[in-house]
This record gives sequence, C-alpha cells and structure tokens, in this order.
Amino acid sequence: MVDRSIPPGFKIPEQVAFIQPTKRMLKNGIPLYFISTPHLDVVKIEVIMPNNHADYSPVRGLIPFFTLNMLLEGTNELSSDELDDFFDYYATEVEIVSGYEQQGLSLLTTKNHFREVLPVFRSLFTEATFPEKELAKRKSQKKLTIAIQQDQTGARANQLIRKTLFGELHPFGYISDEAHVDAVTREGIKSYYTTNFCIAPEIFVTGNISDREMQEIETQFNNLPFQVETDSSTGFETYAGKRVTEERPQSLQSSIRLGKILIPKSHTDYNALMVFNTTLGGYFGSRLIKNIREEKGYTYGISSLLGSLRSTDYWMVLADVKKGFAEAAIDEVYKEIKMLTEIPLEKDELETVRNYMIGYFLSQFSNSFDLMGRFKKIHLQGLGYAYYEDQLRYIKSFDPSDILRIGKIYFNEVSIKEIIVGA
Repeated sequence: MVDRSIPPGFKIPEQVAFIQPTKRMLKNGIPLYFISTPHLDVVKIEVIMPNNHADYSPVRGLIPFFTLNMLLEGTNELSSDELDDFFDYYATEVEIVSGYEQQGLSLLTTKNHFREVLPVFRSLFTEATFPEKELAKRKSQKKLTIAIQQDQTGARANQLIRKTLFGELHPFGYISDEAHVDAVTREGIKSYYTTNFCIAPEIFVTGNISDREMQEIETQFNNLPFQVETDSSTGFETYAGKRVTEERPQSLQSSIRLGKILIPKSHTDYNALMVFNTTLGGYFGSRLIKNIREEKGYTYGISSLLGSLRSTDYWMVLADVKKGFAEAAIDEVYKEIKMLTEIPLEKDELETVRNYMIGYFLSQFSNSFDLMGRFKKIHLQGLGYAYYEDQLRYIKSFDPSDILRIGKIYFNEVSIKEIIVGA
C-alpha cells in the first residue's frame, strides 16, 4: 500500500523536451506555426501582429485601442448582435490580443465547428465596419475607465511608474485622458484599420486538425492583405529625478512602485537577474513577503517582477500599503536588496528558490497550448529554444556568488525610480 501521508519526493528532471511547432509559409508570405493536439478536439488560431508606432503621438494614442476593441462590433455581413449570437451558437470564443507591442485576435472553437466559424473569424480582419453608435458607447466607457484609474491609487501608480521609466511620448509610458478619447473618430479608426492594423501578421495554430483543415486555414488567409513591418521602434526617455509623489488626503492606502530599466532577455546576466528577482519578491515565500507583509504588517501583498519589451526588460516592485507607511516600506525594500548584495544565500533558502523556479518553469510546459504560448514568448522577441534550455540549466546550477554580483551591478539604490500615490 502507498502511504499517502508521505508526499512524493521532489525530483528535478535531467532534460526537458521542448516541442517546436512546424512552420508553413502561406502564398502571401505569412508564416504559420502549428502544434498538433491529437488527443484534444479543439482548435485555437491566433493571428498576431506588431503594434505599428511609426506615426505614434499621444493625441492618436487611443486609435489602435479602439480599432482593436471594435472589431467585433459588426462586419459587412453581420451586426454586433449577430456576431455574438453566431459565435455563441457554435460554442466559440473570439478574444482580443492586446499588448503594448503586439495586437491581434484569437479564435477558440471545437473541431466540429471549426469549418463554420473560420470564414467569419477571417472577415474580422478586413470587413469590420466600426459603427458610429457603438463607437460613441465605447468612448463613454473609456472615459469612465480613465476616471476610475485616476481615482484608484494602484492604477495611478502603475501609470506613473511606466511614464517615469519610459517617458510620456513612449507608447508604454503613455497615459490617456478624456481629450485623447474625444480625438478618436470613425474616420481615424477606419484609416488605421486599412493602413496600419494588419502589419506583418503571423498565425499560430494549436489543435487537432487534419491536412484538409489546415488547407482551409491557408485558403482563408492566403489572400489577407498586409503591410511589411518597418522599424517603428520608439526611443524612451527615463525621468531624471528620483521620485514622483501624488498626495491623496482622503485615501486609506498608499500605492508604491519602484522600478528601473534593465537588460533584454538575450543578455548573459538575465538568468541571474531572474533568480535575484525571485528571491527578492518573485514568489509568496520571498524576502519582501516575509519582511514587509509578515513581520511588519505594512501590506497584504508585495511583489517584484521582470517585465519585457522587445528592446529591453524592466524591473518593478509593487505594493499597496497602509496610509503613512510608504516611506517605511520603501526603506525595507532597499534593506532587502542590500542584504542580497552582501550576504550569500544560505543553503535552505537557495534550495527553496531553486525548487520553486524549476517547478514554475516546468508548469509552463504542461500542455500544447502552454507550449505554443512559450514559443510565442521567445519567437516574438527574436529568441530560440536555447533561451529555455540555458534558463533551466542555470536554475539547476546557480551559485550564491552570482546573486551577490548581480545585485551589485544592477540594483544600486540611486538608479531605482520611486512612485508614491496616496502619501
């Protein structure tokens, strides 16, 4: 009999098989990547395109947002309600793919309904109509969202840390206001949809589909018109000062954000940065949780993260703390950073961090949809599977001295920007 009171031992796999998708090229030059799921009768199609920032300006900053979010408001053949009813009838989900660097649409449906829904999904890329009535509703909703974000300390702090790190003229640092909403017109949306929406698309397919069904995907998208991607990267300008503070006398909490620009994933130090960040605030047993949440009681939750853009990565600490304890919480963050740069990790903590990171790493490859997600993450940043192989190898073997070195190089207190909203 198995003694179920004893948990199974934790075993680190020697190797992990990274299943790569097969690649096809459509007649019009669009690449298609496919991972088969013969055991699961569902199909997921994602059409992903880079955001085009070539003519970006704050006053036009919301046009891509409205274009993307109004694709389901009606086509030449179907109204918004008819689209909703159609996809509901076929148990199909169509979702917006929206990010600061990528945009697109995803389709999730059953194998049985795939042939019926594919043409309608395809029509969203060229036949959307952007009705004036629905645009007015969307603009009203966006204004309400902007007002709520201004009122919430956490949402406002998120805006300000991005603006501080990247500048207000960079799309990631951009903060929309009601005037920007008013500047959006149906004509502007239609122009963007025609000339700037479909830029260098790539198609990612996961599912149990036959060669015939794959040919149907190719037939539908072989004639998709698109523009070739040009270099539309936007330079960023980090705020020269140290801190930005917004007073909120009526607020019951203060939201703090710390952050700085870091190195891209392709850098040789990136894996060590991941370990440093995880130890500091990247999981629930982290230094910041134990100190600022459990010992000091300043906050219910605090975390640190590494965020990614194509040109670089960035680092942030996020917490909503009791009113009046923002300064104390920030001081404790710096104390924990300093300790990680001066005192090597002890064996127990080192193994806890290592096991957590390996477990989390492996959990991201648990099914075919995860595999496609992991592939997209590296592919869209110009990386290969060697990135994951090197990462796993490093996590399994890193030395405490690496963490000391990384902390001293990248986490000088002077270089870290601070945001306090609700002081």
